[in-house]
Amino acid sequence: MTPPHVLVAHGSKNGSTAEIAEWIGQDLRESGLTADVLPAAEAASLDRLDAYDAVLLGSGLYAGRWVREATRFARRHRHALARLPVWLFSSGPLDSSAEERDIPPAPGAARVAALLDARGHTTFGGRLGEDARGFIARQIVKQGKGGDFRDREHIRRWTRSVAAELTRAAQGT
Repeated sequence: MTPPHVLVAHGSKNGSTAEIAEWIGQDLRESGLTADVLPAAEAASLDRLDAYDAVLLGSGLYAGRWVREATRFARRHRHALARLPVWLFSSGPLDSSAEERDIPPAPGAARVAALLDARGHTTFGGRLGEDARGFIARQIVKQGKGGDFRDREHIRRWTRSVAAELTRAAQGT
């Protein structure tokens, strides 16, 4: 049996979601799958998604919205993605709320989930550091509301549950 090949595409402005995507790719590989991690803008330029058995698409949340490149990827490849198992993830709350309860997807992420008939969506805590780009992001940090609220174990548990589902499907069980 060839292990499932998964594309992890991400939209990230300040690097936090890109790092989460890399962690997801690493966890998928540790679970025996093959994974490619690409920025959504780069993934959007792919001619086809035939090489992949599943897609995990994520974006940072900025003012409650997904990064434009992530939604563009979803729209550009919507027909191919509709034939693949797709899971979505968002990152962004600058507090511990994502670890305390299931946060419903932001409206844009919910639209992408409906467009792609996604199997699921989860929200992870975000990170906003001193190196943040953008006026609003810098103001948030200046007000002392930045920090790193990502929970590596939460990300690992979610990724492994996706990997287990893909492995079961590949084995026909």
